[in-house]
Amino acid sequence: MSGAALGLEIVFVFFLALFLLHRYGDFKKQHRLVIIATLLAWYLCFLIVFILPLDVSTTIYNRCKLAVNSSPAESNGSYVTLAPSKQKCFKPWSYIPDGIMPIFWRVVYWTSQFLTWILLPFMQSYARSGGFSITGKIKTALIENAIYYGTYLLIFGAFLIYVAVNPNFNLQWNQLQTIGIAAANTWGLFLLVLLLGYGLVEIPRSHWNGAKRGYLLMKTYFKAAKLMTEKADAEENLEDIMEEVRKVSESIKYNHPLRKCVDTILKKCPTEYQERMGRNMDDYEDFDERQNSYPSEKSLAKLHKQVIYSVQRHRRTQVQWQILLEQAFYLEDVAKNESSATRQFVHTFHSQEPENKIIQYFYTPTVEWYWECLLRPWFYRVLAVVLATFSVIVVWSECTFFSTKPVLSLFAVFIQLAEKTYNYIYIEMACFLTIFFLSICVYSTVFRIRVFNYYYLASHHQTDAYSLLFSGM
Repeated sequence: MSGAALGLEIVFVFFLALFLLHRYGDFKKQHRLVIIATLLAWYLCFLIVFILPLDVSTTIYNRCKLAVNSSPAESNGSYVTLAPSKQKCFKPWSYIPDGIMPIFWRVVYWTSQFLTWILLPFMQSYARSGGFSITGKIKTALIENAIYYGTYLLIFGAFLIYVAVNPNFNLQWNQLQTIGIAAANTWGLFLLVLLLGYGLVEIPRSHWNGAKRGYLLMKTYFKAAKLMTEKADAEENLEDIMEEVRKVSESIKYNHPLRKCVDTILKKCPTEYQERMGRNMDDYEDFDERQNSYPSEKSLAKLHKQVIYSVQRHRRTQVQWQILLEQAFYLEDVAKNESSATRQFVHTFHSQEPENKIIQYFYTPTVEWYWECLLRPWFYRVLAVVLATFSVIVVWSECTFFSTKPVLSLFAVFIQLAEKTYNYIYIEMACFLTIFFLSICVYSTVFRIRVFNYYYLASHHQTDAYSLLFSGM
């Protein structure tokens, strides 16, 4: 089993990241480089959750071997002699051979740094660019990132000048590298504190409120009203953009040098708008440079960028609206069926998607009624209490992390108790559950965060490339 657990988890985590990316992204429409970069970023993040418990158990075993090979020191003049220890170490089932984990963590760390600070920001600008060629997109991305990184280089350059003129400082290359790593880690910890702090409170609270039927229904109504406003705004914005595209398409005929740019814009428009504009086009009318003032390629690139964003936003709001309506109808059905005498769950509107026959066989209307109307509220309350307890333990352990004598962190106490008996299964499960809970708090916040509707992860393949790349950072 030496190294087998590591290999199995590496393969499992890859398919897990692939499944989530398939849920939020669109493999058919989005660029392959965007899919690969986002998949790699998510994959490396998820690897930490599953591989770190194996590293902990292997480290405990290696520390035990060091203790066996050493013994209490006995002073003999100016020399120290060591007596062999009789302690026996038990090799964990998931033992990872020496030399693998240091290389593995270096690959994960530096690949993550490269993705976060270089590749993903560049690909974000590339995906948002309205250029009509690869060279134009790369040029736009380089200019945008030059402004972004120029600020950091200015600050770092000022620091280097201060160090150079100060005789009390004598920095070497290794020290500069350490400062850069510390700065990157500080930024990561800052984001972690914000995301984790929100998740520690929101996850237990959302499950507790999930047991309140009236609360969920009113919250869904509120979301529907808010989403309706956003949906109407997206439709109005799309209409305005399509009107501009129509005017440009009518002014630039098929024999114009910029017509290929217009055709690229038209391909990004919804099908109904493409057909409408195609019917209004006169293929046989020649253009005259002296007759009209034509838009420049730069203005067409700006329009192309607006079309990409408005079309994606319109599609996302349409899908979200349909999902929210189904959720509201279902919650209304739950409220109606609570007083049912037959204890058979009756749906007002059936789902358009075909259900699994196995699920239909076991999840009968009677089972659904007992679960939705009786068991689910109590289950959510119990789960909310358990999650709230975990949140309190996390906050307490974070506050007492630096206390080693005595050890006050509850997670550290649990690990040390299991370490005395070399119960590696318990150690790995405790580490996994702890890291998994922290990751759920962080990643659930990432998947919910909305920055002025610019970054938003929407399921059912409705997340745009820009938001996918942002989540990978």
